[in-house]
Amino acid sequence: MLFDTLVDTYQQLEATSGRIEMTDILTELFKQATSEEIDKIIYLTQGKIHPDWKGEPEIGMAEKMVIETLTRVTGLKKATVEGMVQEMGDIGLAAEDAMRKKKQKGFFKKDLTVSDIYQGLDSIAHREGTGSSKQKMDGLGSLLADASPLGARYLSRMVEGKLRLGIGDMTILDALAQAYTDSKKNRPILERAYNLSSDLGTVAVTLMEDGLESVENFHVRVGYPIRVMAAQRLSTAEEVIEKLEGHCSAEFKLDGERFQIHKNGDKVQIFSRRLENITYMYPDAVEMTLKQVKAEQAIIEGEAVAYDPDTGDDLTFQTLMQRRRKHGIEEMMKQIPVRVYLFDCLFDGEDLTLTPYPQRVHRLEAITDQTDDFKLVERLETNDPDELDRFFQLAISEGTEGLVVKSTSDDSIYRAGARSWLWVKLKRSYQSKMQDHVDLAVIGALYGRGRRAGSYGALLVAAYDPEKDMYRSVCKVGSGFTDENLEEMPDRLDEYKMDHKPSNVDSLMEPDVWFEPVVVIEVLGDEITLSPNHKAAFNELRKGSGLAIRFPRFTRWRDDKSADEATQVSEIVDMYNAQLKTV
Repeated sequence: MLFDTLVDTYQQLEATSGRIEMTDILTELFKQATSEEIDKIIYLTQGKIHPDWKGEPEIGMAEKMVIETLTRVTGLKKATVEGMVQEMGDIGLAAEDAMRKKKQKGFFKKDLTVSDIYQGLDSIAHREGTGSSKQKMDGLGSLLADASPLGARYLSRMVEGKLRLGIGDMTILDALAQAYTDSKKNRPILERAYNLSSDLGTVAVTLMEDGLESVENFHVRVGYPIRVMAAQRLSTAEEVIEKLEGHCSAEFKLDGERFQIHKNGDKVQIFSRRLENITYMYPDAVEMTLKQVKAEQAIIEGEAVAYDPDTGDDLTFQTLMQRRRKHGIEEMMKQIPVRVYLFDCLFDGEDLTLTPYPQRVHRLEAITDQTDDFKLVERLETNDPDELDRFFQLAISEGTEGLVVKSTSDDSIYRAGARSWLWVKLKRSYQSKMQDHVDLAVIGALYGRGRRAGSYGALLVAAYDPEKDMYRSVCKVGSGFTDENLEEMPDRLDEYKMDHKPSNVDSLMEPDVWFEPVVVIEVLGDEITLSPNHKAAFNELRKGSGLAIRFPRFTRWRDDKSADEATQVSEIVDMYNAQLKTV
């Protein structure tokens, strides 16, 4: 496939806001692809070269490097190109304009293919060390010299990490299903394969080469992170027991970082709930896994909790996040050691994701030599609400967040990538109106006034609608921020700034600045109310109204969560309905 075909598609997508139309455009693109290039097309469309969890180097070209490269390729003055970028506010549009005005004409121009672009960008990403900046610019210059002006628009955005087409994973899966099975009804089959592999490219290649049946028979593989299963929420022990039909096992809900540990012989990899490879941050957890997991191959899940080496007391999640660094890890490991509390086994030589939960726990116990710092989480099997409530109170007294109560029925499989009623959170904060936290994706910002003048003063945030792959506004957050929070806000958000509303965002409010939904914050509110101004559950409960969080307050950044792990619209609806019961 020619690169021009790909960028023509990107131009169509940019001009389209409807999800159905975007899916149809992608479908036609995928139909033109070969099995050797479909994965590359998907990764590029996602704005990357490899799946994030592979830990491959990023392209790493700043705007000034792209400007310098455009200056060399076009023969225009650097000040001229800089002026274009400043005037247009978009490196892509500036690159397109610069290529149209370029003074230097090449004698030989190659028709670039998608594979040429992919391999060229991959080569740029792997340039490191002394002289790497020049090598990166040389590599980009070579590609730009053969690219069309429209190709230069998207190529410049790619290398800067600002492609941002507003295409979510579920939209890509819809398009793959339409392109290669003639029906979006087969998306759940593709989605399960994606949830087990976290690699849309691999799913697409398998579908093209081996057909839908091979995708249907997808199994987990050590080294490929599984998209995590998440829990719903309820307010009382009675509701939990009723929802789980009396078949349940309760576990302490710890204030740590969720781990998915993959062991293959003497190699251990640790993935976060966002599927980042965080192995290098936790050499102590790697060593514990090698010593205490007896299976040759295994995929197990747990929670890493920081503790004070002097007192042995558990520490907060925020303290643990100090381990997220690239340097000084050994020293930080001594200052902030971790305990690993295990709660699930997804593979022990056999794929266990379709095995009921009690059997998975039994298999976990069988392959683990437990110690004080590496053991199964505290748990209780019960069908008695009073006993569950007493265990809940014990969990609170031990300083945990509450309980995660899991179904022990015959259908208690591991629902990878899903927020399922097979797992239910019971937290202290759920005992009152809306004193529970929600995790929301930042979709926009409003400029501050007074003391906050010159920076952002409030954030527009959204809940996630996985069925439509949309982020629907639910409130504007302007309180709870410390001076430090406000100061760091531009650094956290500005790389995701967009000059228009992202196509996967649904909002009636118009902020001063739009952001691609990437950053997640934790929010605490007073209650959930009907609102004509926000689009979460719009028209579902009352015509012309959605749901909004009243008096929302920022509590912390959720760096451990991706945007598609934000609180779902359906959860906001459930919380609103639960409020009505207490009135």
